[in-house]
Amino acid sequence: MRLLTLAATQMRCDWDIPGNIARAERLVREAAAGGAKLILLQELFETPYFCQDQLHEFLDLAAPFEGNRLIAHFAALAAELGVVLPLSFFERAGPAAYNSLAMIDADGTVMGVYRKSHIPDGPGYTEKFYFSPGDTGFKVWDTAVGRIGVGICWDQWFPESARVMALMGAEVLLYPTAIGSEPQDPGLDSAAHWQRVMQGHAGANLMPLLASNRIGSEPGRNGTEITFYGSSFIAGPTGEKVAEAGRSDETVLLASFDLDAIAHQRRSWGVFRDRRPELYAPLLTLDGKTSPR
Repeated sequence: MRLLTLAATQMRCDWDIPGNIARAERLVREAAAGGAKLILLQELFETPYFCQDQLHEFLDLAAPFEGNRLIAHFAALAAELGVVLPLSFFERAGPAAYNSLAMIDADGTVMGVYRKSHIPDGPGYTEKFYFSPGDTGFKVWDTAVGRIGVGICWDQWFPESARVMALMGAEVLLYPTAIGSEPQDPGLDSAAHWQRVMQGHAGANLMPLLASNRIGSEPGRNGTEITFYGSSFIAGPTGEKVAEAGRSDETVLLASFDLDAIAHQRRSWGVFRDRRPELYAPLLTLDGKTSPR
C-alpha cells in the first residue's frame, strides 16, 4: 500500500503581494498539519488575475526561474514541512514570458519548470497578451510521493493533456486554475462544466485529480470584474468527486488514496492496453485531416 494524502486549496488574491504569499503559506501549513504530502495552490496566486486587462506594466511582474524569490520561499517551506509543492509563477525568460509552474520536491529541491501549453484569449482572459505558448512539452515529475503530472488552467480542458501525462507515467493529475465569471456574458456559469471535464480526465485515465481555483471578485482596470467561483475539488480514479469546496470559502480540501491499488485498477481496466495509437493520426492535425490536400 502507498497511501498518499493530497490537498487542494483555494483563496482570494489582491494587490497586497506579501499578504497573498502569507495567505498561501498559511494554507500550505494547514494542509500539512492535516497530513497532506502533496499540496496544490492555485494559478498565479502571487497577484490578482491581471490578464483581464492588456497593460504593459503588468509584464514587469514576470521574474526569471533562476534565482526566483517566490520559488525560493516556497522551496524552503516544502523542505520544512516535507511536502511536495507545485508552484505557479509568472516567468520571464529573455524576451519571452510564460505562465509557468516550478515543481518543488519534499526536500525543497526545485525539480524543474513546466510552461503552460494552451494559452486562452477571450474577454477577461487575455492571456496571449502576456504569455507565449509553453515550449517544455507536458511534464511528469518523479517526486518523493509518486509520479505527478501538472497542467495549468486552460490545459485542463484538453483530454490530450491528461492522456499524455498518464502515458508518461503520471499517478496523480493536478490543475492550478483561475476561472470565474465571463465579462461578456454575466449569465454564463461554467463551474459545473469545468468540474465535469476534469472528472472525465480522472475517470478516463483512472487516477486521482486535484483542481485548485481562486475565490473572490477582482476588478480590472477597464471597468470589468471577474468573480472567481472557487469550487476547487478532488476527484477519485473513477471521476467521482471525493471533496469539494464552496464558491467563496477560503479552505483546504484533503483526500487520501492508495496509489498501488489504483495502479492495479488502472492496469486491470484495459484502457491503456487496448489503445490504438495508429488510428489517432487526426489528433496531430487541427482540421482532422491525416494528410494535406
